[in-house]
Amino acid sequence: MNRLMTGPTDVREEPPVPEGDSVLQLSNRMQWMGGRTLTRSDIRVPRFATEDLTGRTVTEVWPYGKHLFMDIGGRVLHTHLKMEGVWSIHTAGTRWRRPGHTARVVLGFAPQHAGGPEIEVVGHSLGFVRLFDRDRYGEVVAHLGPDILAPDWASTPPDGHSGRDEALRRILARPERSIGAALLDQRNVAGIGNEYRAEVCFLGGVDPRRPVGTGEVATTTAAHLLDLSRRVMWENRLEPRRLFTGDRRPGMGNYVFGRAEKACRRCGSPIMKSFLGGVDADGDEGELERVIWWCPVCQAE
Repeated sequence: MNRLMTGPTDVREEPPVPEGDSVLQLSNRMQWMGGRTLTRSDIRVPRFATEDLTGRTVTEVWPYGKHLFMDIGGRVLHTHLKMEGVWSIHTAGTRWRRPGHTARVVLGFAPQHAGGPEIEVVGHSLGFVRLFDRDRYGEVVAHLGPDILAPDWASTPPDGHSGRDEALRRILARPERSIGAALLDQRNVAGIGNEYRAEVCFLGGVDPRRPVGTGEVATTTAAHLLDLSRRVMWENRLEPRRLFTGDRRPGMGNYVFGRAEKACRRCGSPIMKSFLGGVDADGDEGELERVIWWCPVCQAE
């Protein structure tokens, strides 16, 4: 904690697009809040603007997929970074590194040492902010698939399926859907975002536009992509920048993500870029159109 308190600090660093690994890192960096009592709270969203958490104690901070939760005296603060969100830590009275009008949550804590300055934790440009009672947690996350980074991801409880098995079941339930859209849908598996979707499909040699399909091949393919997602994200969970290629040099960590028209690092073919998804006939928000990158040779259908 001492290192974090030496000056203004953005708790979220690279990678720029929040996915399960970066939210896990964020949660890890905020564990110092556990057991501390709020000396100030300012929730700057209309629905919760009048709610004051001052005097309540933070009992737990944890991630689920791309979501961050804080139990503050029985009230859970639920936030999502979306594309632009960031949490910053400041000593009270210092200038924030981001504009004040972008602050959505301000939490104050007592000084770390006697006579020291108070600590401010500020959530800027958060995708959403919600508050609910802790006993509603199960209801709040019920629409999400299993957390790809859950410690028990592959463990099968006596009375049910493992998170991996449940995610696989959900993906296979819609065989007509593209495998790329299925991986990105948080209702199937929580934590995979656009960067992992693109890179994992490349690593698996699978065209992301390919339908999930049916039968043994479909099951094997979907299971392989889920296993790759878990393994690569787990390996990246402590890294300051995501790494897919094994090359730590700047700009060399990705195979396809953000590399449209550049040469494939394996075969030299130009990387393709298109859009995948779009709201389907039933208004399925899980099908929102997103950019996808792939190699037409290494990921041939």
